[in-house]
Amino acid sequence: MKNMITIGLPSKGRLKDKAISFFEGNNLKILQSDKERNYFATIENKSNVKIIYLHAKEIIQRLGDGTLDIGISGLDLLNESEKNLKDKIIIKKKLNFGKANLVVAVPNDWIDVQTIADLEEVSFDIRSKRNTRLRVATKYPNLTNDFLSSKGITQYKLIPSLGATETYPFIGSSEIITDITSTGKTLADNNLRVLKDGEILGSTACLFVAKKKAAKLQPFLNSLN
Repeated sequence: MKNMITIGLPSKGRLKDKAISFFEGNNLKILQSDKERNYFATIENKSNVKIIYLHAKEIIQRLGDGTLDIGISGLDLLNESEKNLKDKIIIKKKLNFGKANLVVAVPNDWIDVQTIADLEEVSFDIRSKRNTRLRVATKYPNLTNDFLSSKGITQYKLIPSLGATETYPFIGSSEIITDITSTGKTLADNNLRVLKDGEILGSTACLFVAKKKAAKLQPFLNSLN
């Protein structure tokens, strides 16, 4: 259909529920199939709108390549993206859910390490004694690298994480981590703590728009408060 609007929403969890509530709070009722693995939905009385449920990270990718017109995802995922992708996406609105912080966390027994400056000392100690660099496990290599570099940390290397990053220091895969957390409970449960000045980014869910589609989408966007 000509002038079809394609919207990407998170496919699972609290972010999915909150995203649906956001649209319904704007009198846009989402109609979903009863089938458990159906990833498509529509909006009542809006035949030109199609909803696709995707992983939050993929929503950013699809906004960038123009597959999606509008999407709800995390600010952290946009900021982690490469510049050429970020330049294709507009933050239309920061939403009042999905709040979390990307942080630097160290094992609890690193009692002498309280700040980023302390971390620099440890990194040089590791370099001197082991002839290797401080290993930092993360799912956010770009944001982590930018943050550590801006703080003058030089003796480190990033270890890509595909999940359960908080386990990495205790299975010998890294010394410290950076990870996204909303309450800090998962970090605490895994004997990790956030450095006093270790916040990299405060994130929240956002309503994003593909930049090249923004003008034609304005009438629909005006209905979203």
